[in-house]
Amino acid sequence: MRFIDTEQTRGALSFDAVIPALRNAFRDGATVPARHVHAIQSGAAQGTTLIMPAWNDGGYFGVKVINIFPENTHQGLPGLHATYTLYRATTGVPLAHLDGDIVTVYRTAGAAALGADYLARKDASTLLIVGSGRIAGLVAQAMRTVRPIQRVMVWNVRAAGAEALAQQLREQGFDAHATTDLEAAARSADIISCATLSTVPLIQGAWLQPGVHLDLIGSFKPDMRETDVACFDGTTVYVDTDEAPTKAGDLLSAFEAGVLTRADIRGDLHQLTTGQRPGRRNDEEITVFKAVGSALEDLTMATLVYEAVAAPPIEQAGVR
Repeated sequence: MRFIDTEQTRGALSFDAVIPALRNAFRDGATVPARHVHAIQSGAAQGTTLIMPAWNDGGYFGVKVINIFPENTHQGLPGLHATYTLYRATTGVPLAHLDGDIVTVYRTAGAAALGADYLARKDASTLLIVGSGRIAGLVAQAMRTVRPIQRVMVWNVRAAGAEALAQQLREQGFDAHATTDLEAAARSADIISCATLSTVPLIQGAWLQPGVHLDLIGSFKPDMRETDVACFDGTTVYVDTDEAPTKAGDLLSAFEAGVLTRADIRGDLHQLTTGQRPGRRNDEEITVFKAVGSALEDLTMATLVYEAVAAPPIEQAGVR
């Protein structure tokens, strides 16, 4: 089995490759069992671990273990840590062990951009990023792959985090700045991308202007929320997979409030990539994309890395 370290994993991934690979993966599908979710408690520390398997007809099988400890921020640590193991699906032979953190951030930002490619206005150029963690740090790059992003605003519950990310984005060529006025930033954005572990609403539906695209990629549990329920009242809502309506606190809260039903959700990434759903229909529509992540995405990233770093594609190796 090959050990692929952090730098090798990162070096094998670029959004020019990631987004087409995700588009193909959602179009073609894979076997993705429901994730295993376990609460972890050790003394006063509490977290969540997710075990996420997936396999496909291309000969790959993988499992990601991701640990989420939101209170890590008080220790100066990332809130998410993950590992990924890739196997040959036809024999179960281990192929590679990868940096799951890199896999996670690229697939999450890449899926957000894939959703935006169908749901954001074609001329969307102003992006608001809510959050300043590792995933938030890749959102602008990902969105710029599908839309002409020029101006980026960053808001974070800790202002220093927003300032640091804005500086990083300026070094990448963006016109980026931190903001402390979340409402004003939301009202002026073409795309709002929330990548936090918040359990309280941050974005208010009253702030959403005609034509905006709201991208929600941070929360993934019933007790996590990045928006108030008004964000789903009369807006066009898409999800990444059919797991989202069963797990996302934003959606569950909207269901409970009666402003959204499961039947109101227009579709998912499989239906968008196959043309079964239209995506954005006009420039005035307010669109919402809610993602909780999929093991399909992780498997796609791990395959990209493995084939770039460790071996030729399984198809070429003659194991099919």
